[in-house]
Amino acid sequence: MYTQLDIETHFDGKLKIAYLNQPETMNALTKPSLSDLKDFVKECNEDSTVRCIAISGRGRAFCSGQNLDDAFVQGNEHHDHDIIRKIVVDYYNPLVTEITHCKKPVVALVNGPAVGAGAMLALICDFVLAVDKSYFAQAFSNIGLIPDTGGTYFLPKLLGRQLANYLAFTGKKLSAEESKSYGLVAEVFNEEEFAPKSMEILEKMSNMPTAALKLTKKAFAQSYHNTLKEQLELEGDLQQEAAETEDFIEGVNAFLQKRKPNYKGR
Repeated sequence: MYTQLDIETHFDGKLKIAYLNQPETMNALTKPSLSDLKDFVKECNEDSTVRCIAISGRGRAFCSGQNLDDAFVQGNEHHDHDIIRKIVVDYYNPLVTEITHCKKPVVALVNGPAVGAGAMLALICDFVLAVDKSYFAQAFSNIGLIPDTGGTYFLPKLLGRQLANYLAFTGKKLSAEESKSYGLVAEVFNEEEFAPKSMEILEKMSNMPTAALKLTKKAFAQSYHNTLKEQLELEGDLQQEAAETEDFIEGVNAFLQKRKPNYKGR
């Protein structure tokens, strides 16, 4: 089904990992791979068995950004001078929307360089796990473009205006450790530990009370726009919704019975 992705399934279907699978181009993004990623996240979001989603890359890179041949060669063939806008609107924006609105945790496993749209693909996920040899670069300005893939929305919120401007203007590479110190990356592991440690975290996420995580994501997303009063009211509403889930009852019973909870994501 997915011609540009390599899909792995773990933990009885509760975890699905999509690997960008064009190592010869350092997993540069094309219209087919962007469509595949969007469809993959959408399918996982609608599958009640799936509790956690991850995105990674095959080979030595996570993602080197947009494949310029895919953008410009086809654009020139058809004399379409609006090709960049169409790629952003028709391919990138739907993917950003699908990831950021996903009801399940979406984790980026950054196994190598993440550049331009590849860096933002990682940073729009719920959190990033990175190998220590990886780096992140907002390389858009190097070819006369602006950050897309949600970059102009998320970078100032993640970094503040000064640092967002600096990284976007200069295209400076940030190591994985630097990115962690700036709050862009949750955990950094050395190459030997990256796969097993990441899988430990993904297994835990796959067994968490998914409904509560969905509501947490919703509350965090709305906090960007709400006043404190509005956010407190929202917390009351969402906390009540969480308290009506099967997982909440299971969590309370497990606590009282001094046992490990068995969450179902409902």
